[in-house]
Amino acid sequence: MVGPQSVPEPFKMPFPHASEALSRFTVLDLTRVRSGPTCVRQLADWGANVVKIDALTEDAGGEQPGGPRQGSDFQNLHRNKRAMTLNLKDERGLAVFKRLAAKADVVVENFRPDVKKKLGIDYDSLAKINPRIVYGSISGFGQDGPYHKRPGFDQIAQGMGGLMSITGAPGQGPMRVGIPVADLTAGLFCAMGILTALLEREVSGKGQWVQTSLLQAQIFMLDFQAARWLMEKEVAKQ
Repeated sequence: MVGPQSVPEPFKMPFPHASEALSRFTVLDLTRVRSGPTCVRQLADWGANVVKIDALTEDAGGEQPGGPRQGSDFQNLHRNKRAMTLNLKDERGLAVFKRLAAKADVVVENFRPDVKKKLGIDYDSLAKINPRIVYGSISGFGQDGPYHKRPGFDQIAQGMGGLMSITGAPGQGPMRVGIPVADLTAGLFCAMGILTALLEREVSGKGQWVQTSLLQAQIFMLDFQAARWLMEKEVAKQ
C-alpha cells in the first residue's frame, strides 16, 4: 500500500497523446476488465492525467483482472495511464484515495453497484469532500432495479439486449458478435457522459454522477431494429 506521504502530484506523461484537449483534468481510474478501462482509455488518449488505482490482492503475485500487465490486451486497454496500488479495504489506503479524490476531476468505476458503497467511495461520499467531482459508473444492469446487484458480462448483455437474436444465419440459433460490443459501447457512452458533465460543470461549478450499463448500451445498439419494433411491431430475424 502506498502511504499518504508518497501520494504523487499530477504531471504530464512523457510521451505524446492523440490530443491534449483534456490535459487540465485528472482522472482516478478504479475500473477493471474491459468496459471501464475502455472509457478511461478514451480520456487518456485525449490527454487526461490518468492514475490507475490497482487493487491490492492477497496474492501479490497474482494478475489483475484483464490479464498479464505486459500482455497485448492489458497494454491496449491501459495505455497512456500511470498506476499505483491501494488497499481500499484498509483505512490507510482509503485515506490516500480520498486525498487524491479531493483534488481530482473525475473518478470512474465499474464495480457492482453495492461494492462502492461498502468501500465508502460512492458518489455521495466523494461529493462531500469534492463537490466538483464527476463520477462515472458502468454496471451490468444499472444502479438500481431487480438485477442491479448481478455482475454483468458482455455475452450476457448481447443476449438480453437482443443482439444475438438478429446475428447469424436463420435457423442456426442465437450467435454472439466476435468482439465485446456491449463492453466497448458502454465504455464509449460513459466517456461521452463524463465529457458532457465536465462541460456542464463549467456553468454550474458542480460535478454529477454519470451512469450507464452494458444492457443499456446494447439496447441502444439495436438502433433501427429496435425502432422497427417500437413503431411497426416488426420482430427482426437473423
